[in-house]
Amino acid sequence: MRRSRETLVVDQADGLVVVRKLFERIVGSSQHLLALQTVQAGEVLAQLRIFAMRGGASVYAWEPDAGLVSLRESGLNVPGSRRLTDALRYITHSTHFGVYLFTAFEEHLKAVDILLLRRISRMATPNGRKLVFLGASVEMPEELEGFFDRLEGAGTVRPQLRLRDGRWVA
Repeated sequence: MRRSRETLVVDQADGLVVVRKLFERIVGSSQHLLALQTVQAGEVLAQLRIFAMRGGASVYAWEPDAGLVSLRESGLNVPGSRRLTDALRYITHSTHFGVYLFTAFEEHLKAVDILLLRRISRMATPNGRKLVFLGASVEMPEELEGFFDRLEGAGTVRPQLRLRDGRWVA
């Protein structure tokens, strides 16, 4: 695992406890929109997939080629969510809790999407939806300034490992 300003991101397969903490931090955020800066977006997605499958959490990832895909139930795509605008509309109208992860979204972001993101950020619903934008340098449009939380992700320094009770720990 790696530390950077109190945010933990997993870089080892046995670090699901760390992913749980990251997931709890995402869910516990007061904002519906979050920007997670990490150079290991693929690794974070892989670890969240394992976490969702083992824990049953409703986690979805949006990809430009596939649309919204459930990480808990691999292969389950949300129909009609291939375009970013359609995915955001689906999230707006969904009545269920969910964490939605977006990577490679910058070139697909249009003015109508910014309006939808502002609407989602102001929703006051008991079943919160969290939209997490992942990337090495997540640049959110200035129209969304103040509507999202920024989380720092993994750096490039590996933790110092030490042996404790027969186990290597960071």
